[in-house]
Amino acid sequence: MNKYTKCALLVNLVAVATPTLAFVKGADISWLTQMEDSGYTFYNDWGYKQDVLSILRDHGMNAVRLRVWVNPSDGYYNSLADVITKAKWAKAAGMDVMIDFHYSDTWADPGNQWKPDAWSNLDFNGLMDRVWSYTRDSLEQIKSAGITPKWIQIGNETNNGMLWNDGMASSNMRNFAWLFNSGRNAAKEVFPNAKIIVHLANCQDNSVFRWIFDGLKNNGSQWDVIGASMYPRSVTNMTWQQATAACLTNLNDMVSRYGSEVMITEVGVPWDDAEAKTIVADVIKKVRSVKSGKGLGVMYWEPEAYNWQGYTWGAWNPNTKQPTEALDAFLE
Repeated sequence: MNKYTKCALLVNLVAVATPTLAFVKGADISWLTQMEDSGYTFYNDWGYKQDVLSILRDHGMNAVRLRVWVNPSDGYYNSLADVITKAKWAKAAGMDVMIDFHYSDTWADPGNQWKPDAWSNLDFNGLMDRVWSYTRDSLEQIKSAGITPKWIQIGNETNNGMLWNDGMASSNMRNFAWLFNSGRNAAKEVFPNAKIIVHLANCQDNSVFRWIFDGLKNNGSQWDVIGASMYPRSVTNMTWQQATAACLTNLNDMVSRYGSEVMITEVGVPWDDAEAKTIVADVIKKVRSVKSGKGLGVMYWEPEAYNWQGYTWGAWNPNTKQPTEALDAFLE
């Protein structure tokens, strides 16, 4: 083999390896500022005090996800100002950023998609206008702060739409689609290269995914990525192995049916689960195996949480204040 053949072979090997390097491994760290302001400290695998982003990065993570609430009840945490602070930390750490708009003053999930109080008296056209202007103005402020998000999530776990009752999908799929379109169009105006995510819970539930995405498509919506939550231990009537297998089947169906890229934007396991590392590693492996290379990555939801607001599905040991083995799954 001469030097030119070797060079060509090296180029081909690099080309083949490049997509692997782009695989997203990250975490939603939205509680971090509040935890630190409450006196929480964090230690690395060796028992030394260290900042969370450095610890996550040492476990192979390259991205963070940050939720945005319109007017949080405490006036600050998860507000745009709080999000910008954390986004700057991520940028300084060399990590990519996902912005997750909840379009609510508090948690938005399949059972709670309530409008911000300040928007409660708007008619539907006014609500669409507010979604557009709020999304645009928020992203303009993020841009002015020097942050360029790689992904923008329009709504959080929108299994039955968002901004209820106007945008409840089971009552009016068109309204949900038009509200989504308002946010999506505003996001693309500010950050045309950002990938727009529609996010649903319960990755194993193909019927709900088909219903929502058929409804969006039939009402003129466009998106770049289908995001899913996957909490394998919480799925009823399935083992965790059955749940992750059903999730993969669903993700492959989303690729085939809509041509979308897919991502697990939330995964979590009880911090003291003996199989935590195995479960998270299995989810990562399955997303890597999605057809056509369209599985973008996996993000752990609030791994830094320990003894915090009753949440026990983080990846930190409350006794040692160190990461659990679950984070080692991201080292692959």
